[in-house]
Amino acid sequence: MLNWAITFLVIALIAALFGFGGIVSAAVGIAKILFFIFIALFAVSLIMSLVSGRRA
Repeated sequence: MLNWAITFLVIALIAALFGFGGIVSAAVGIAKILFFIFIALFAVSLIMSLVSGRRA
């Protein structure tokens, strides 16, 4: 999922160079959403691994 966020960020940067304002805002918005979803999933997986490590 982080790869998708980086991909949309690169698309946004390339579109910004060419002056496509609408595409830039859409791609940046998608990249932000995917990035925060990735961070949330990472935090959940980290917590779950710590909890399962204590039980063992």
